[in-house]
Amino acid sequence: MADQVQSKAFSLKPWLKLIPTTRKAWPAFWLSVVSNIALAFIDFYLPLLQSRVVDEYITVGSLEGFGGYAAHYAVIGVVQLALIILYFKGCMQCEAYSCRDLRDACFVNLQRLSLDYHNTTSAGHNLSRVMSDTSKIAEMMAWTISDTLWGFAYIIGVFCVMARLSFKLAVTLLVIAPIVVLLTFYFQKKLIVLNRQVRAEHSKITGGYNEGIMGAKTSKTLALEDKLCGEFEEITSRAARAGILHARMRAIYVPLIVLCGTLAASVTLYRGGHMVQGGEVTLGVLSAFMTYATGLFQSFRWQAARISQLISLQANVERVSGLIHETPTVTDNAEVEAKYGDCFAPKTENWEPMHGEVTFEDVSFTYPDGGEEVLSHFSMHVPAGSTVAFVGETGAGKSTLVNLACRFYEPTGGRVLIDGVDVQQRSQLWLHSHIGYVLQEPHLFSGTIRENIRYGRPDATDEEVEAAARAVNADRIAAKLPRGYETDVGECGDNLSTGEKQLISFARAIIAKPRIFVLDEATSSVDTETERMIQQATKRLMDGTTSFVIAHRLSTIRQADMILVIDHGKVVEQGTHEELLAAGGVYHSLYITQLRRQEKQNG
Repeated sequence: MADQVQSKAFSLKPWLKLIPTTRKAWPAFWLSVVSNIALAFIDFYLPLLQSRVVDEYITVGSLEGFGGYAAHYAVIGVVQLALIILYFKGCMQCEAYSCRDLRDACFVNLQRLSLDYHNTTSAGHNLSRVMSDTSKIAEMMAWTISDTLWGFAYIIGVFCVMARLSFKLAVTLLVIAPIVVLLTFYFQKKLIVLNRQVRAEHSKITGGYNEGIMGAKTSKTLALEDKLCGEFEEITSRAARAGILHARMRAIYVPLIVLCGTLAASVTLYRGGHMVQGGEVTLGVLSAFMTYATGLFQSFRWQAARISQLISLQANVERVSGLIHETPTVTDNAEVEAKYGDCFAPKTENWEPMHGEVTFEDVSFTYPDGGEEVLSHFSMHVPAGSTVAFVGETGAGKSTLVNLACRFYEPTGGRVLIDGVDVQQRSQLWLHSHIGYVLQEPHLFSGTIRENIRYGRPDATDEEVEAAARAVNADRIAAKLPRGYETDVGECGDNLSTGEKQLISFARAIIAKPRIFVLDEATSSVDTETERMIQQATKRLMDGTTSFVIAHRLSTIRQADMILVIDHGKVVEQGTHEELLAAGGVYHSLYITQLRRQEKQNG
């Protein structure tokens, strides 16, 4: 789901949503804020002390009693040093804790989100949110907000002190305030919109890198290097153009604020000089005013940059807040969650045993992103322990049926029942804990072969892990490797072939002893002999288990209790292998075509 570039102005709403997420970082945050504001008091107190030194010692030409002021300065210096240490400690801890908590919250919610989110959102988009955006927000929270509060405290304090010293001279500097406010309001909306564009383009760059790395083998075999480089160059060019526009706007905004500060300081010096000559203020007061004017000049410049940075971070905050608070489309209602728990705190003591009976009652389904109905008024009853195979062209609705049975999606019409109970009346985790799913494209996690098999059942013993591997012939993989089951499979299993990864994923599925077993084109990446052994093993191990088989090779489903030929979400043929062949319909044509193709390849 790509970022949409919006034109709305700065809003605190997404920022406030992040407060509960970063609550563990708040003690460190307040330590940095309090110590920094205390530093602001020292910063506008020192020029006041300076003015007294000028009037009481330099002007009169005497140093009698000056040691007391020197000692006063020394004490302030020690306090200032201590406050700086506390400030840096608070900022560094706040940045580390808030970055950790934001990334944890993003990852946790990614686990909660439904399958449709992951199908429609690129990995690069999420990586950019979890890594880049959270880092920027943590840095902002730790340093920028604290420094911004310091700036406001300093500016307000300085104006209060100047008003007490000489209200007439202080008014001279007050004229800058409305100008700064007007400039900020004018530029903030433009900066937010431009930064959203920059962030959207950076997400595309991350996605391009991700695809380029993951698809390196494909791009080389198809000689696509030049084409992919051209496409990536276009993405980076768009990002550069967006970045330049954003930088150009900031380059106008910040100098304008600086100019306002410089003009105010110049007018203060001119008017203050005349007031000293007229005896309205002392030389020490003018000295303090010029120090304050210079400090204000720096503060306005820094505040302009900080406010601009905070405004620019609106897009980052929106993206992270959006991910953390993205709601899954498939959820358990409050009553179900209270009884069965959720995926992070399951109440397994309340879970009923599963038998594996599956019923579709007048089920219709349309994917969340719209379009035509994939399933229309589909009904089917699958007795517990039976094997059902789905056959049909790509997009006919085979995987959709299985995804609905597994409750990865909710039907838009009708009901899906497990053991006679609507799946919406049971916990998702209860259902998923009883499902063994083997995908066409196997995925392994970083770690060893043993660890990957044990993901199917974390409490499995080493002996059970190895027994599951032997059952599907995966022990051959471990046997030929130097470290056996302790061999690291690499990132996403890249150290193994596709067929080897598939065998391990089979072992991972059967070790859980599921009540519903799903094979989604699961044997398409293994050789014929291995496929035959897997079929024999799964038939023996899954005896009495409800099985759904999505198959391209019709030879793999000959023993199924029921074969359904799906076309445009409807069952056009149904029966056993022999019955469908005898009927001479669509299944018969598909089978004969595959048989002839195989004979041609063999002969």
